[in-house]
Amino acid sequence: MPYHFPQPLHYFVFSPALTKVPICPHPHHHLLFSVFSYLLKRHLFDNVLPDILLYPQVEGSCPLRYRCLSSSPTRVDASWIVFAHYGPVWRQQRKFSHSTLRHFGLGKLSLEPKIIEEFKYVKEEMQKHGAVPFSPFPIVSKAVSNIICSLCFGQRFDYNDTEFKKMLDLMSRALEICLNTQLLLVNICSWLYYLPFGPFKELRQIEKDITTFLKKIIKDHRESLDVENPRDFIDMYLLHMEEERKSNSDSSFNEDYLFYIIGDLFFAGTDTTTNSLLWCLLYMSLNPEVQEKVHEEIERVIGPDRAPSLTDKAQMPYTEATIMEVQRLTVVVPLSIPHMTSETTVLQGYTIPKGTVVLPNLWSVHRDPAIWEEPDEFHPNRFLDDQGQLVKKEAFIPFGIGKRVCMGEQLAKMELFLMFASLIQSFKFALPKDSETPLLTGRYGLTLAPHPFNVIISKR
Repeated sequence: MPYHFPQPLHYFVFSPALTKVPICPHPHHHLLFSVFSYLLKRHLFDNVLPDILLYPQVEGSCPLRYRCLSSSPTRVDASWIVFAHYGPVWRQQRKFSHSTLRHFGLGKLSLEPKIIEEFKYVKEEMQKHGAVPFSPFPIVSKAVSNIICSLCFGQRFDYNDTEFKKMLDLMSRALEICLNTQLLLVNICSWLYYLPFGPFKELRQIEKDITTFLKKIIKDHRESLDVENPRDFIDMYLLHMEEERKSNSDSSFNEDYLFYIIGDLFFAGTDTTTNSLLWCLLYMSLNPEVQEKVHEEIERVIGPDRAPSLTDKAQMPYTEATIMEVQRLTVVVPLSIPHMTSETTVLQGYTIPKGTVVLPNLWSVHRDPAIWEEPDEFHPNRFLDDQGQLVKKEAFIPFGIGKRVCMGEQLAKMELFLMFASLIQSFKFALPKDSETPLLTGRYGLTLAPHPFNVIISKR
């Protein structure tokens, strides 16, 4: 069974005041709802699902904290840790995945050297371009992906590795053609996925190639497994799988689930953090005065030569506030992960039937004028108090909240801080002269990615 890319979510709103208004979470289609809007019944992830509702607000009784909204729409042909149905199997798989990733350094200082080491390759690659404009996307993507690879596969790939480059290119292409209008129709008529031409055929071939890549990695690990010295996530999963089989023949731990989990970790972990870093570089290029303030703080706390450390974060509130403001404005996963009610519930007087798919509108939360002053403006200082110290805001939830909060949140925060600080410490970023100002609306697919842009770097 091949790895599948979920299709982008584009729906139509139905409310007393609105009919058939397309929801695409960026400024051109941004809508604020007082409670929620029912959306058209659609085929989602190859299943016919009940009515969908969109909920933008974060309040004391935030619905994402309700246990009854912790489920997820079931997919017939996949067992993803991200999209799997909430229940015993999901809890077992997520608990194991999270504890195993922590064992290999997730959220711990022990992972820091790998991130700093990876930046050396980033710096080397960027310096090759000199004063010539270049796209930072392929370099950043390879670096972020290698951090995931070190956790899951026990190795990093050379930036010129043919197979590695092919997988990242395939992932990028898959996300690109998922934006194709024809492919969006798969959400309505799932059988269109099997059409033998155009983007339908291309996507199936991409998924086939990616499946071959992931299956080969699992096979190589199985054949070289050392019970006494597990190297990475895959080794730990294979060992746990064997232990489970001895005592439970119906265990959910199997190679099919492992296949989908590492696929999720590899692609979701690469795409989201890559886009967050790219947005940071774009906003720094557009706001040189902010970039200089960040650099001044880096110079004051770290200096020009020592590598940044997570222990520096507490002394670098402006750098942290800048990253948070970029995340607020760009919300890489605008509609979060689909939730589904596991039982009928009442929210602000509205009855939400069991089996209703809920899409938390994180974009709306982070652009709500009732919460944020001048919400469409870039102001890192909004996350600082009068003494210049970092202020945590309840409505700042770029990774979601509740039981389905992003499992890679700690890793993403580590990568963002260390990579961003290292980049600004080493280079000054600017847009090429006479180039058009890049659009800030973003390209909405599985995540919100910046439109392609080039930068010019000068060594600090």
